[in-house]
Amino acid sequence: QVQLVESGGGSVQAGGSLRLSCAASGYTYSTYCMGWFRQAPGKEREGVATIYTGDGTTDYADSVKGRFTISQDTAKVTLFLRINNLKPEDTGMYYCAAVRIALGRGRGCAGIGYSNYNYWGQGTQVTVSS
Repeated sequence: QVQLVESGGGSVQAGGSLRLSCAASGYTYSTYCMGWFRQAPGKEREGVATIYTGDGTTDYADSVKGRFTISQDTAKVTLFLRINNLKPEDTGMYYCAAVRIALGRGRGCAGIGYSNYNYWGQGTQVTVSS
């Protein structure tokens, strides 16, 4: 059973930066899509960044390209999301999620919808003030 625990959220002013972390445990020897998703009040959950553990392919939502960076530590037990130049519209609850899956090299996880992810953390709140 994979368990995910997020941390690193907070309240920041626009233009600031944050690094979110997701500590993972319970992995089997396999490949996973791992991603960061966010949900603002009254809005649907959206994927912002994903990484395929098999080859490290990353994908980003258009709204965050150039500002968000997803990465893993070498032991692949911690997932990170570096957020630069925060904007008020980045406000929301940020969730780490994972799904065990095997993909072709270079394909990435962009086509895997959030409903397919079966492991979720409890979320960490990011609030950006203007």
